Amino acid sequence: MDTPSPLPVLIRKKRDGERLEDTEIRSFVRGVTEGTAQEGQIGAMLMAIRLRGMDAGETLALTRAMAGSGRTLAWPPAWHGLLVDKHSTGGVGDKVSLALAPALAACGCKVPMISGRGLGHTGGTLDKLEAIPGFRVSQSPEEMQQILARVGCCIVGQSAELVPADRVLYGLRDVTATVDSLPLITASILSKKAAERLRALVLDVKFGEAALCPGQESARELARSLVAVGTRLGIRTAAVLSRMEQPLGRAVGSALELLEALQCLGGGGPAELRHLVTVLGGVLLWQCGVAAGPEQGRERLARALDDGSALGTFEAMLGAQGVPPDTARGLCAGTPAQRRRLLGQAKVCEELPAPQEGWVQRVRALPLARVLHGLGAGRSRAGDPVNPLVGAELLVGTGQHLRAGQPWLRLHHEGTLSADGRRRLQAALCLGPEPPQDPPPPLVAETIVPSGAFPGPCRDSE
Repeated sequence: MDTPSPLPVLIRKKRDGERLEDTEIRSFVRGVTEGTAQEGQIGAMLMAIRLRGMDAGETLALTRAMAGSGRTLAWPPAWHGLLVDKHSTGGVGDKVSLALAPALAACGCKVPMISGRGLGHTGGTLDKLEAIPGFRVSQSPEEMQQILARVGCCIVGQSAELVPADRVLYGLRDVTATVDSLPLITASILSKKAAERLRALVLDVKFGEAALCPGQESARELARSLVAVGTRLGIRTAAVLSRMEQPLGRAVGSALELLEALQCLGGGGPAELRHLVTVLGGVLLWQCGVAAGPEQGRERLARALDDGSALGTFEAMLGAQGVPPDTARGLCAGTPAQRRRLLGQAKVCEELPAPQEGWVQRVRALPLARVLHGLGAGRSRAGDPVNPLVGAELLVGTGQHLRAGQPWLRLHHEGTLSADGRRRLQAALCLGPEPPQDPPPPLVAETIVPSGAFPGPCRDSE
């Protein structure tokens, strides 16, 4: 057993830029988990890590210690090569997980997806699923295994048994201004995935105005850290860098995003949403050996969306996680109007007119998300309620011509939109006198895998 080191000594050591040994990192995490470390001491260590950083070995040790702070999941040996998951660093209108998990299961994978709730301007997968009457995100490890055996996928919240150290550290990172620390982000994401005992993991690392990473280079740096540590944990890990300047798809807000995900599951929906779902899924099918390469994986995943098998799997997952059969069937087989009735509608539905004539250059995601957050679509701190009915539908796309007064946004809310909120929404619509001269940059900028980890035409992380 490790000999505990006095925590002030470890804090001072990291503060002064020295390297922490594996035993010292385990001692710190044990103090966090067991409650022997004071909150002020934990905050000081987080700030020291934020300012001084950690090398790859320290980050790996921190991730392993956090993953080992609680229970790890166990699966039947026959599933070993098929256990996969995906993680996104967060965006506006990002409903990819809702379509991807059942599509992967329809292709033969096992997907124990542990997701989170929204915070700030980014939405959470669990909030979207809880817009469905009866859906239960809390599942024990034993219940997760039963659902995977029956359905092939589940989407659940992090249980109290899994990675308890992360719950403590994650809760303090926001109040200590250490959210953007590369080693802390890496350890937080990958400790939960290590506890899932995955075969393969794909990470959607977003960059842009509405993303955690402002530019592609910072996203690449985070992706390389995640891929390197994930690989050393024994998980086949890849990262996709995707742009987050505009909302993904046309819907923002829990219930509206769920409706759009159902369109994707049925073979339709916005092209950019389908593209990202199939790219991420194609990489995962390649990583776990179900497909010969990413492109073959994309084609197989697209077939699951088009032939109804992904939608059928989603319906089965809803039933397995507590949704009444009539509701699950109505959502998956009903008309758009029937689906909306099942989820409910906000009290106010209004359309915003274009303030002038012009060509749509883009619609900025960040101001749109911030206004919706203020109307109740998001939360400022963990535990705050979210109104799933608040949201917005984009009625226009890049390159489209608008007349003055033509509706460009349909807003769903429960109260009154302030004059300032209306002004900020109108400012999100970027119009120009001419059509955009250049085609928009591709949604997926690059894919990063560890050098030599598995074959295929993807960019190396080295």
